[in-house]
Amino acid sequence: MKTAFQILLTIAILVLGYMCVESINKPVRFKRDYDVRMEKVIERLKDIRSAQVAYRAVHNRFTGSFDTLINFVRYDSLPLVRMEGSLTDSMLAAGIDERMALSMGAIKRDTIRISVKDSLFGRRPWVVDSMKYIPFTDHKVFEMGAGVIKTASGVDVPVFEAKVHNNTYLAGLDKQEVININDRMKKLERFAGLRVGSLTEANNNAGNWE
Repeated sequence: MKTAFQILLTIAILVLGYMCVESINKPVRFKRDYDVRMEKVIERLKDIRSAQVAYRAVHNRFTGSFDTLINFVRYDSLPLVRMEGSLTDSMLAAGIDERMALSMGAIKRDTIRISVKDSLFGRRPWVVDSMKYIPFTDHKVFEMGAGVIKTASGVDVPVFEAKVHNNTYLAGLDKQEVININDRMKKLERFAGLRVGSLTEANNNAGNWE
């Protein structure tokens, strides 16, 4: 009987010890995994923003279609001014500005075209194909929209927004921890996820993590 009691006591101590260690390690693991996932999602949202800004530079608007945006990055080009020479101190002292220097042939400015894909993602060409997909999901796609809003001064401003809810990219992690994060964001009246840009305000295409 005594031996059996000692065995049960040892098991109970081991279980309690495991539970204590786990109570410490569990939130640590969640924080680590949460940070990794958030970093990757933010990186993808930044890529979407870069593509949207380039698209607007060419078309004077944003697009709410990933197919349109991806095709633009894959096949379109951007103007690039190639500069040869510069104004010297003696030119400036003589009152020669850039326009005059150009007409004299002292400096040259040529506009060339460069691939959008090479310009934005030269070292990461694979980004184009995966841009719309949310990391750590089974090829789920970011929510994205575009439009035009009128500012308080009456100016029409093109806007876009791309976002993902916490429940989507944090799926598979501790559910209670995710619920806690969502509750905190709800109390702060903030979107419970990651978002770049806005369809309701001109925020200079900022991310809500910035």
